[in-house]
Amino acid sequence: MDASLILVITAIVIGIILLAILLTFVPIMLWISALAAGVKVSILTLVGMRLRRVIPSRVINPLIKASKAGIDVSTNQLESHYLAGGNVDRVVNALIAAHRANIELTFERCAAIDLAGRDVLEAVQMSVNPKVIETPFIAGVAMDGIEVKAKARITVRANIDRLVGGAGEETVVARVGEGIVSTIGSSDNHKKVLENPDMISQTVLSKGLDAGTAFEILSIDIADVDIGKNIGAELQTEQAEADKNIAQAKAEERRAMAVATEQEMKARVQEMHAKVVEAEADVPLAMAEALRSGNIGVMDYMNYKNIDADTDMRGSIGKMAGGKKDRKDEGK
Repeated sequence: MDASLILVITAIVIGIILLAILLTFVPIMLWISALAAGVKVSILTLVGMRLRRVIPSRVINPLIKASKAGIDVSTNQLESHYLAGGNVDRVVNALIAAHRANIELTFERCAAIDLAGRDVLEAVQMSVNPKVIETPFIAGVAMDGIEVKAKARITVRANIDRLVGGAGEETVVARVGEGIVSTIGSSDNHKKVLENPDMISQTVLSKGLDAGTAFEILSIDIADVDIGKNIGAELQTEQAEADKNIAQAKAEERRAMAVATEQEMKARVQEMHAKVVEAEADVPLAMAEALRSGNIGVMDYMNYKNIDADTDMRGSIGKMAGGKKDRKDEGK
């Protein structure tokens, strides 16, 4: 093969490789699309994006979309938002939606909302089409002790100005729940709440619960009202049970004290009986001493024994007579 032909083929191959590398590094087709859409972007700008590690399509395609929608944004704004970690396409879509809905929204605020972690497109859509948040059953106790459960539907609209730093849906639901509980608790009778549930929504809505949140509350509607437990009766029952337990404890304490006193008195009786027995044991000793000393004679001692025996006999006869009388009473 001729050396010149080989050189030509090699040059063509190298040229194709260089062209492929050039087309890969320089997005010519993207540049042509931008020119066709009327967006002026230079090749050097696209090459600079490559050098700054920015994917040109992530910036140029949203720029074309914004230009066609009549929104004035620059390449530098979109590129800086991309480098900051934002979603350029979502920001441009939000700007287009706000422009169509006649909502005043600048690129800087839209980019700040996106970088704050909120879905700016959803926020704009919620501003046009309000969102309904349904709360779970929230229980409150009226003054008559009856528990009332209410479920509310909160219609909210996104507040673009408070999206950055504003509280979310959980705060709105918590505040509405607190308002429902306080409104039910201030009612004299649960029947008033059942007759006029709109009283709850009007009272709660007048408190300005959307302050400091990312939403504007349009309406609060009571979807369902239900009767719960008789909390007042349960509390009274529990109080009565507690009082009964206290009374039983006090009665048990008094009984224990009475038993202790009884045992103490029995002990004292036994003690006195022991003293009597001890004193009676001293009588024979005293009589023996009296006989030895001559204070009494033998006849006196014999008379004493006779009287003692006579007393025992009379006691035995009395017991027998008492037993017969008791048996007669039983026969009757």
